[in-house]
Amino acid sequence: MRSTYWPVSTVAERAAAYPGSYYAASVAEPGEYAALAGDRRVDVAVVGGGFTGVATALELAERGYDVALVEANRIGWGASGRNGGQVTGSLSGEAGLKKYLRDVPGGDVDAFVWDLRWRGQRIIEQRVARYGIACDLKHGHLQAAWKPGHVAALKADRDAAQARGMGDVVHWIEKAELRDLLDTPLYHGALRNDANLHLHPLNLVRGEARAAAEQGVAIFEESPVVDIEHGSPARVVTRGGAITADTVVLAGGAYHRLGRADLAGKLFPAALGIVTTAPLGETARRINPDDLAVYDTRFVLDYYRLTADGRLLFGGGANYSGRESEDIAAYLRPRLEATFPALKGVAIDYQWQGMAGIVPNRMPMLGRLGESANVYYAQGYSGHGVATSHIVARVLAEAIHGQAATFDAFAALPHGRVPLGDRFGNTLLALGMTWYRLLETIR
Repeated sequence: MRSTYWPVSTVAERAAAYPGSYYAASVAEPGEYAALAGDRRVDVAVVGGGFTGVATALELAERGYDVALVEANRIGWGASGRNGGQVTGSLSGEAGLKKYLRDVPGGDVDAFVWDLRWRGQRIIEQRVARYGIACDLKHGHLQAAWKPGHVAALKADRDAAQARGMGDVVHWIEKAELRDLLDTPLYHGALRNDANLHLHPLNLVRGEARAAAEQGVAIFEESPVVDIEHGSPARVVTRGGAITADTVVLAGGAYHRLGRADLAGKLFPAALGIVTTAPLGETARRINPDDLAVYDTRFVLDYYRLTADGRLLFGGGANYSGRESEDIAAYLRPRLEATFPALKGVAIDYQWQGMAGIVPNRMPMLGRLGESANVYYAQGYSGHGVATSHIVARVLAEAIHGQAATFDAFAALPHGRVPLGDRFGNTLLALGMTWYRLLETIR
């Protein structure tokens, strides 16, 4: 079963199907897939065309499964095509993972979690090379100390990395030396990691979709799911057709409301905003000569990097109310200019927002729904989705293939339910983030 793939010839036509972002305006993987019409029968039906869904479909196809994927909008339309494009060795909820994970492969939880921190980078690098995906993949990242009190934790992370054989790629940068790497007065030192990546996320997810289609995955866009009929087999029903499958994977994150009876009160949307400047020319080299991606050590942090054509792509803060902000550029410009005074008054060509799925305890959520246990779900990467989604996709594919030890370890993690509904949960989350912001104003 092959996907129907229609070429789209112009940048304007490509961008029109996505929210107005720099990524949409610079798509390198053109084309669109037809909507689902009629009934299909496959081994696995995947719901959601972001990183988790596309990568899971590709992993399964590589293992010989007959797979169909349905996406309500376009491939990468949600958070996977709107994020900051940083692929870093940081795990959301790492402390909780070390505390609660049990029965992990190998038996050593600390070693297992450490490997997880770098597994996403390896998967992405190998996939980009294997399938020739043009996504502006680059190496090099700084985690910058916002306060003097944050330095000790970063140095401890350096020591841990060097003790595990990463001394050639992980280094501490003192405050005085940091100005040679970033033209900013803000930070008190930084941890440099050249194993970390940054890239064009929409081109990555669309390139992976193209690879999945080449491996036989049937991909359908503009095909919102209206019902999941549980059973063995299960049935995924869209407005235009249905897919009967032995196994179903729900991979929609903050943009899904499927399975809400089981998952309500456990995941909350947070609006993350990004702006991109006009091309900076030689100024780009002056403010960031090694072309590094950066984020700081605040709980509600700023993150930024240079694009392939020399723009500054800058994101920061988050709206945890579950609603989008009215003017991202107005909110982020002061933060951008405080970071890089040389860019005061710079033109901003693009601004956009995307919803990330936030879990209160920050640990990724994996599990099964329904009595027949053949409907899997994965969600809740809490701002670390590019790397984590690729790790989770492999875990899902392995579980469906009969190697479920890692999946079962994740599925056993405790995830409480916030009472009184999702809206109340978002209110509590917003209040908590306000408290963290207040603490971080004290430098």
